[in-house]
Amino acid sequence: MQLVYGVLRNRQYLDRILQLLSKTPLAKIDPFIHQALVVGLYQLFFLRRIPQSAAVHEMVECCKVGGIPRRLEGFVNGILRQSIRQKEPLATQAALGENGEPLVNHPEWLVAGWCKHFGHDEALRICAANNREPVLVLRANVAKIIRDDFRKVLEGAGIANHPGAYAVEAVVLPEYQGAIPAIPGYAEGLFQVQDEAAQMATGLLGPFRRGGRYLDGCAGLGGKTSHLLQFAASHALKIHAVEPEPYRLQKLRENLDRCGTACAPVIHAMSLQQFTLADLPPFDGILIDAPCSGTGVTGRHPDIRWNRRPEDLLRYQQEQLNILHHSAGLLAPGGILVYATCSLEPEENQEVIKAFLADHPALQLTDCTMQLPEAARRFIVDGCFAPRPDATIDGFFAARMQRR
Repeated sequence: MQLVYGVLRNRQYLDRILQLLSKTPLAKIDPFIHQALVVGLYQLFFLRRIPQSAAVHEMVECCKVGGIPRRLEGFVNGILRQSIRQKEPLATQAALGENGEPLVNHPEWLVAGWCKHFGHDEALRICAANNREPVLVLRANVAKIIRDDFRKVLEGAGIANHPGAYAVEAVVLPEYQGAIPAIPGYAEGLFQVQDEAAQMATGLLGPFRRGGRYLDGCAGLGGKTSHLLQFAASHALKIHAVEPEPYRLQKLRENLDRCGTACAPVIHAMSLQQFTLADLPPFDGILIDAPCSGTGVTGRHPDIRWNRRPEDLLRYQQEQLNILHHSAGLLAPGGILVYATCSLEPEENQEVIKAFLADHPALQLTDCTMQLPEAARRFIVDGCFAPRPDATIDGFFAARMQRR
């Protein structure tokens, strides 16, 4: 995982080193050889505990296992050994692209959009934040254990931790490198892996109506559904969750079984569009964590930056508007609709809200200040919760709307 994610976070830089070393253009290098070389270069330039000779040897062995012609094994061996001999000048030279501009390890179209929307300096800061390895953030399941007691459980196991900077239930594990199920309290459902921004999205549905009906319309793996269950215990809420995809549905059930409380949700194995056809009473609150490009979490999922295309944004926008349209018909008078994405793109955030409200005059955007912890209120932009990625929080967007 370290090798794969490391290569993805430094792809342009590693390709630039390879460009400087190889007489063969990158486009003409066999894909298997290309990947073997950048994995080797990542180990040589970024990892300190792997001996250089071992890094070179393992990449040559990979070529043998992959059935690559022997002459190309020599090419891999030669390039990697040459990089060791020229390491310092290469490291400096590769920091700049062919045009002399600093490499930011993000596709040009994405950086250009961030420069347009946030300014040049902020775009470069976002790229730098995305290129750092993120810390692990947990949400203490306060229906079972208060945060301070959960931190004591972690400390008893020798796991360094500290409270989150914003979300009141967040616990940060700055040094943890092990498997999630090995963290104390996993089997007992004492925590859920969830970034601080995502933790605060559920609270935007508040203040909760006692005995009210609440819907997680895009439940996914169940992070926000399980959070809703914490509020359900103290407010006697009735929780419904919609998830059509079989794999995510299975993980949703597993997570809710692990983290759930006595207030079990009603799970609907169908799309939200199908769900709207059911004859159910309206909901006092609906959370829509919409499918999106995910550009706000490319630090945690570095493949996203390379797999997205500009045309994806408008495709997601149409899907998001369709989901919101169906959600609006399920909302009770005075009810709250929260729309959330882990995207930084206006096409999926502000533009979606503007178009949706224009078509649904019965709803209005409300300022979400009072629903956020005081420390997080600095992320409010035009009444919406919109943090951008840094060392302590993912990029996120959430809008709180109310039926008149």
